[in-house]
Amino acid sequence: MGGSLLGAALQLQQSVLWPAWTCALLLLVAAVGLAWPRRLSRRWMAMAFVCGALAGAGLAGWRATAYVQGALQPALEGRSVQVTGVVAEMPQHNESGARFRLDVESARWTDPAEQENGTDGAPPVVPDRVALGWYAEDLVTIAHAGERWRFTVRLKAPHGNRNPHGFDSELWMWEQGLHASGYVRTGARDAPPALLATTWLHPVERAREAVRDAVFQRVPDRNQAGVIAALVTGDQGAIDRAGWDVFRATGVAHLMSISGLHITMFAWLATHVVGWLWRRSTRLMLRVPAQQAALAGGVLLAALYALFSGWGVPSQRTVWMLAAVALLRLTGRRWPWPHVWLLTAAVVVAADPWALMQAGFWLSFVAVGVLFATDASVPGEKRSGLSGASWRLWQFFREQWVITLAITPLSLLLFQQVSLVGLLANAVAIPWVTLVITPLAMLGVAVAPLWDLAARAVQWLTVLLQWLAAWPYATLSMAAPPWWMAASGVAGGALLAMRLPWSVRGLGVPLLLPVLLWQPPRPAVGEFELLGADIGQGNAVLVRTASHSLLYDTGPRYNLESDAGHRVLVPLLRALGERLDLLVLSHRDTDHTGGAPAVLAMQPQAALLSSIEATHPLQAVRPARRCEAGQRWSWDGVHFEVLHPFDADYRNLTKPNAVSCVLRIGNGRATALLAGDIERLQEAALVARVPGALRADLLLVPHHGSKTSSGDAFLDAVGPRIALVQAGYRNRFGHPTAEVLARYAARGVRVADSPRCGAAHWRSTAPGELGCERERHARYWQHRVP
Repeated sequence: MGGSLLGAALQLQQSVLWPAWTCALLLLVAAVGLAWPRRLSRRWMAMAFVCGALAGAGLAGWRATAYVQGALQPALEGRSVQVTGVVAEMPQHNESGARFRLDVESARWTDPAEQENGTDGAPPVVPDRVALGWYAEDLVTIAHAGERWRFTVRLKAPHGNRNPHGFDSELWMWEQGLHASGYVRTGARDAPPALLATTWLHPVERAREAVRDAVFQRVPDRNQAGVIAALVTGDQGAIDRAGWDVFRATGVAHLMSISGLHITMFAWLATHVVGWLWRRSTRLMLRVPAQQAALAGGVLLAALYALFSGWGVPSQRTVWMLAAVALLRLTGRRWPWPHVWLLTAAVVVAADPWALMQAGFWLSFVAVGVLFATDASVPGEKRSGLSGASWRLWQFFREQWVITLAITPLSLLLFQQVSLVGLLANAVAIPWVTLVITPLAMLGVAVAPLWDLAARAVQWLTVLLQWLAAWPYATLSMAAPPWWMAASGVAGGALLAMRLPWSVRGLGVPLLLPVLLWQPPRPAVGEFELLGADIGQGNAVLVRTASHSLLYDTGPRYNLESDAGHRVLVPLLRALGERLDLLVLSHRDTDHTGGAPAVLAMQPQAALLSSIEATHPLQAVRPARRCEAGQRWSWDGVHFEVLHPFDADYRNLTKPNAVSCVLRIGNGRATALLAGDIERLQEAALVARVPGALRADLLLVPHHGSKTSSGDAFLDAVGPRIALVQAGYRNRFGHPTAEVLARYAARGVRVADSPRCGAAHWRSTAPGELGCERERHARYWQHRVP
């Protein structure tokens, strides 16, 4: 069992997939080895471990090679295609439209001429399932689950941001079975979307959508309705970002999302309830022991709950894990709990090898293991004067507390943040959500007025959680430690939670200390580093010296609920343990300031330097000092200087790009120039005003490589060795343009762009080298731009 887990884990480290025949050979060798006549011995156990590893690696590789065959053809990207298919899940609404998954039944070219454009007259081959966005003002016309529609769409391969310690959206889409994403075209030249039929396909999704919509119609407060809808249907998007911020700050987010941990906790509650009800009937007790009935009923109810909550991949693997445990116990096999624990993990990884890369798997896995190791139903345990229902209630609360205590170190390691008020918040939230809100929300499906009571219960809980979240130091953040240190920390947390003598539990403290005291390495005095974050279409560059940090721009705002600050920069800064001294916003455009509110909220000590006007909304968040040419400062032997704009540029302002703050960073041996969105007019002014100060080893390409920037005179004055382009994959502006790239190529400049490089790492100690996150941690499921 352990061997299969190791084999799958090693397969996930591949940058390029093995051929299918290699995977088949591994499986064949493993099968022959396990079938070989044997005697139980250390040598045979070692051989079984090796064969298990081969089987795990072969099975994971075989599934991956089969899956990759359905990838979107590169020739289809950016071309209009008409598809017919059935909406496979309830749409997720936002302020501009909705997103949903479509099971494609057929596809054809929208323009007959396309059939002769290198396709030999064949229809386009579109993946079986795609993720689509439909951006429309009239949300009434948005498709619903189970409906068959005909759309004109444009698709692209799954491509996400690649940052250190960041969320891997490409792996998530791979695991979800999504080979492409795109949007519905509704232009004047496009055939309008057409509803063809309402089918009986996906009945569970149709029911989930109906319940979710009914909740929002019944409960007027959107925040309260969102929590109820999330608990009943698993629609986590129903809870807004502010709500999630409060839940994370108080450590109760696991209660509000249908994750693997949530399903595990629901199964444990269902087991207790079924067991209690079963014991009320003598006839049932004589037929089936209450313990077996409770176990089977708990897993069955958890499976039904997971099915109605969307049957997502985390829910699926948790149900398989619980079913494996239940099957062992129901068949009377008394395996030691570590063996059962490993078996459940092997079952889950066999069904979903990529679960090993997901935080939800480890939270569920550790929660189940802790419940095994700290089983409160040990025979002969002293009941402290409690009996009957009181004892079982105490037992249930004790299990929830143990889970909370055990996963706290793991949460700190996975998310670099833990709530210091979490124990207090969970002491109230666990029974309140488990015994009050969730039952009322579930029963409201049959009796709608109960949703009103559930909403009131959510309101009371929210008031308490908001009060706790406002406490000083309500959360603790720490930098992401190395993997071996993280493993040590998890072992220490598990040891502290186990039902052992305190003299033994205390050994977990030294295992936790390295994690708690970890400090990431920083540049030496006199040196500096740059990290160009992968944030899509926008700029965001982190500058680090020996004891100071600066962030240049904060990337774009994606929509009302999401921006580069919240999605990328805040987790990145937290994982790196950064405490910003200064935030520089080059100018007011939203692809440079979109993530600023989230970053400023996380970094209350950071000063703000910018060219934004006095009436800009960010001035109310943090008053900004105006950036102006001539401003200089030094940190740890590294010199910073603002080269643009001059005071006259503010007086003659024509558009925001013209007053982009241009920052020069150097130590006498290496120099970086961050140019914002200046265009040729500003470039010419810089060449005329400060020609000697422009020389640099690394240049942040002006205006993302727009044709209005990177003029010949400016490039000759800068003379960069490396040019960094921060732009979105297949962005609508066409950045960087071919003519700009040609100018850099003519000068022998290495150009690195975000879609191909991901986050870019540059150090003043090696000014001619640039590290790319996509190259450093390449994996076979990642998209490679042609």
